Amino acid sequence: MLKKLWLVFAQTVTVVIAVLFAWSTWGPAGGLTGLWPVPVERASVSSVDSRHPPGQQTTEILSYARGAQRAMPAVVNIFSVSLERPRAPSRSSDGATRRPFRERTPERQTTSLGSGVIVSRDGVILTNHHVIEDARALEVMLADGSRAVARILGSDPETDLAVLQIPGRDLPAIEWGDSESVRVGDVVLAIGNPFGVGQTVTQGIVSALGRNQLGINTFENFIQTDAAINPGNSGGALVDSAGRLIGINTAIYSRSGGSLGIGFAIPVSTARQVLDQLIRDGSVTRGYIGVEPVDLTEDLITAFGLPRVRAPLIVAVIRGGPADLAGIRRGDILVAVEERPIGNTATMLDAIARLEPGTEARFRLLRAGREIEIRLKVGRRPVAGR
Repeated sequence: MLKKLWLVFAQTVTVVIAVLFAWSTWGPAGGLTGLWPVPVERASVSSVDSRHPPGQQTTEILSYARGAQRAMPAVVNIFSVSLERPRAPSRSSDGATRRPFRERTPERQTTSLGSGVIVSRDGVILTNHHVIEDARALEVMLADGSRAVARILGSDPETDLAVLQIPGRDLPAIEWGDSESVRVGDVVLAIGNPFGVGQTVTQGIVSALGRNQLGINTFENFIQTDAAINPGNSGGALVDSAGRLIGINTAIYSRSGGSLGIGFAIPVSTARQVLDQLIRDGSVTRGYIGVEPVDLTEDLITAFGLPRVRAPLIVAVIRGGPADLAGIRRGDILVAVEERPIGNTATMLDAIARLEPGTEARFRLLRAGREIEIRLKVGRRPVAGR
């Protein structure tokens, strides 16, 4: 009797398992999701996918393709253009002229210099100053392979930015992002033309913000990223995962010439200010007071008995300059400009550069342990290279 009951129980369990398996395999969508957890792949980074109705699960692989595809058409390759001169006919040792196998005619030569980003539909392009610095004639190749001759609207060596323009209407302009809201750890894509191999997208994260005192530019406030940036990427786009421009790729830290995972981009907050002035005036106007600062170090503090503050020390004052005329002296410590705290030479240069030449500004300093305030008339910073 016990044996018969056990046989009935085993057969019942087998039938139930078979039914459940059949239902989960061939039953309606969703199967037995309500009965126990079923692994589901992560959805795409895109918040909305029009290919799937709302509420329907997707099995799309995590991808940044949509952001890359939005930005890539606006990233261009920049070439230097020259004409190769015909070579003179070769002569033998007896002075007779030898004809070449074919006549050489002037030939158009192009050299890949770097990358750029179309920022307006009428063909305005943002790139690096060092990309176009020595070029006599420039040509731009768009992502679709078309080419156009570019003219330089302006260049700013102190931020390493330049603005070009190519003829055209309804060109694929990139969407501006907000570099002020970028956080360390955000995913970013670097788009450009490394080593002249063609348009390339690399992916990484924001590694650090506000990098300065690297000795790359006069005015530095870099976004640091580990997205691979290589020679030829200069002037290209650093975009967020949605394809919005947050920086212009400009430099790498490298001992080999290739990417080591430390790249730097100029944030768009800086780039847009420079862009507007270069389009309007062809150059950038900045404030100037005529001093030479250094950051306070432990050695300086100890050697000269200076107060322990985070602020730049004035080590030289240009005779006849705005600071000299206002009474700023060598040995003063600058702690604030127009109530903006000054922590180092980089923030000091930036604060003074933002002042309007010809206006009066308030400077707060430490002199012999006492805090003083001086008002001075801001001068115009000399344009680099002139």
